[in-house]
Amino acid sequence: MNPSSTAEQAVLDAHYMARALELARKGLYTTHPNPRVGCVIVRDGQVVGEGWHERTGEPHAEPNALRAAGDKARGATVYVTLEPCSHHGRTPPCADALVSAGVARVVAGMQDPNPEVAGRGMQRLAQAGIEVQSGVLEAQARALNPGFLKRMEHGLPFVRVKLAMSLDGRTAMASGESQWITGPAARAAVQRLRAEASVVLTGADTVLADGARLTVRAAELGLDEATTALAMSRPPLRVLIDGRLRVPLNAPFFKAGPALVITCVTPENQFPRGPECLVVPGVDGQVDLRSALVALAARGVNEVLVEAGPSLAGAFAQQGLVDEYVIFVAGKFLGSAARPLLDWPLEKLADAPQLKITEMRAVGDDWRVTAIPLPVASV
Repeated sequence: MNPSSTAEQAVLDAHYMARALELARKGLYTTHPNPRVGCVIVRDGQVVGEGWHERTGEPHAEPNALRAAGDKARGATVYVTLEPCSHHGRTPPCADALVSAGVARVVAGMQDPNPEVAGRGMQRLAQAGIEVQSGVLEAQARALNPGFLKRMEHGLPFVRVKLAMSLDGRTAMASGESQWITGPAARAAVQRLRAEASVVLTGADTVLADGARLTVRAAELGLDEATTALAMSRPPLRVLIDGRLRVPLNAPFFKAGPALVITCVTPENQFPRGPECLVVPGVDGQVDLRSALVALAARGVNEVLVEAGPSLAGAFAQQGLVDEYVIFVAGKFLGSAARPLLDWPLEKLADAPQLKITEMRAVGDDWRVTAIPLPVASV
């Protein structure tokens, strides 16, 4: 292949991979604990099949695309956002399906970090004489599945902390009054964040003070009817951090549906009936948050959305457990007596944690700021 044709092929590969990523996003609300994956099959310059992984336990993206392509898959190029699986899970290996279909080339966005795959899918294809390539639009492919990647690579879920504040950095009045700081568009965005997450996590203080339920409300999602139905078909698990088991069983949080309580005390006497309890290490009634996250990852949890008050949100921040902050900023002041965004006492400016703002956009009358913590510089 000459240099010009190589460059042209790279452009085509990026074009079709972008479409595969677009398809993968259709599974944004429904694939947990599996990754979101899209697939495009191209033959003679024409798309002959498309598919995406729609929900856990159902066929993966590749079989769905192969079914759409039929006999036209033979000799075609397959673009898939994640390396085809090579092991038997709830569904047969996708690599075997591609070999059986007689495809000529497979282009993957990235290698699958799952130890059961981790290059074996592409190796299986290459051994069958199929041309393989990986790493096309890899950054975008990784961004699509931050929780799955972190769970596979580090044994922890991706932690996103959602916060809402006034322009002067306050979250509630001194009395605790906080509804509503932001407007309806921002609240709809929060509902979508909940629907995307594997887990929505809060603390006892928030549940006791606000009567919080932390459910996904279909009417507030702001999505079309079909996407709303998908989002509501897999509600996130609601998790309560309650080290001392202070929240009573008649709280609105428990009446709203299934929930998991993570505590550090023995629940038999205090919690004889009600939601499932998970006991993890703790000190003085304070749950060890890293242990809680490890336990959630072991259950297949990819993404955790933390919606909590300044104490619990501050604890996640101080312990370096936050991967991303999503902060909604309202155009109002709450005054110096109002409650702070995070309970995180800092003595010196040099101690201030650094964040990189990755996105800032208007949401109705409010602003949404997305930021990631920067690594602490070594001395």
